[in-house]
Amino acid sequence: IWCRSVDATHDFLSAEYRAELEELVHSFLPEAPLWVAVNERDQPIGFMLLSGQHMDALFIDPDVRGCGVGRMLVKHALSMAPELTTTVNEQNEQAVGFYKKVGFKVTGRSEVDDLGKPYPLLNLAYVGV
Repeated sequence: IWCRSVDATHDFLSAEYRAELEELVHSFLPEAPLWVAVNERDQPIGFMLLSGQHMDALFIDPDVRGCGVGRMLVKHALSMAPELTTTVNEQNEQAVGFYKKVGFKVTGRSEVDDLGKPYPLLNLAYVGV
């Protein structure tokens, strides 16, 4: 899911950096506390990673984007973390629009991502719709 989602929405990443990120994801994701959305055939179609009040990751299979999976996972996160925050790549316009639509507002901006690369991040906080 991560690979397909990133390939569909993160065309701004260099191929080298995308490969570096994939290695990191492969190393930590199997042990990460994930919430996984599944379809009627019990196949994964999206996931989120939540740490306290912060959603560290939200990735949806591109084949089901726009079908409510992301909204459902955010709703579930809010049931556990009512003061939910997250970060999103500023260049990922689809994700920025999604978060604003479901009730997040921009609270800050970083010129670099979490690894210090020149991919600006927006800090978001849930304020309701």
